[in-house]
Amino acid sequence: MKTTLKILIVFVAMVGYSVVSYAQSTASATIVTPISIAVVDNMNFGNVNASGVAGSVALSTAGVRTPSGGVTLPATTGSVSAASFTVSGQANYTYAITLPTTLTITHSGGAGTGTMTVNTFVSDPATTGTLDGTGKQTLNVGATLGVGMNQAAGTYTSGSTFNVTVAYN
Repeated sequence: MKTTLKILIVFVAMVGYSVVSYAQSTASATIVTPISIAVVDNMNFGNVNASGVAGSVALSTAGVRTPSGGVTLPATTGSVSAASFTVSGQANYTYAITLPTTLTITHSGGAGTGTMTVNTFVSDPATTGTLDGTGKQTLNVGATLGVGMNQAAGTYTSGSTFNVTVAYN
């Protein structure tokens, strides 16, 4: 009987002193403002002189043109602008920028026919941007226009838009 009583007392003591440990946590989520991009200005290389030698015009993100090869720039520049966009989203977030690789513009005015290629797209900021404290940033895009030898005079435009894509990092 004494042994049974001792075993019972030890058992009760062990059950009473068993240690159970646990922690509690909560769950939460934050929905961020969706990122978006809107056109402010379209890309325009302005007036360009073609010759019997092919060449190109590089348009910087600041809208500055640099001719090469057989291309020259006349004194009457016409309307010149890099493409400009406003990126909007969650304040202080970073985002990745994806630019197109090539775009064809087609003769649409004056005598003759033809196409020119726009490629080597560049942007400022270059590959990653950071939205400011209000959730906005200006994104400028330049490119290079390939001008063929004896390119027909007239206006050249793209039949469709080119895509600049932004996505949160």
